[in-house]
Amino acid sequence: MADIRATLSDAAPASDLAPPLQALWWAAKGDWDKAHQIVQDEDTADAAWVHAYLHRVEGDLGNAGYWYRRAGKPAATDTLDAEWERIVSALLAS
Repeated sequence: MADIRATLSDAAPASDLAPPLQALWWAAKGDWDKAHQIVQDEDTADAAWVHAYLHRVEGDLGNAGYWYRRAGKPAATDTLDAEWERIVSALLAS
């Protein structure tokens, strides 16, 4: 996780990151649209989880709930930063 945060000053995420992690990288950079574009084109549970997170960031909790269900994950209730870290950790460990 620290490795991903350390690359946030780069112009783009590492090319070897899976799309859901690339989306989280862009989200951490504040580029919600780019992050959303990446995950909406992916049909995996990991991408659905990141998609849920992004709609939570946006404040669209109804849409976030849909994506949490698609991901098979409970809706997050902790801070956005804590959720970002949890997702990154889980995806890096898989």
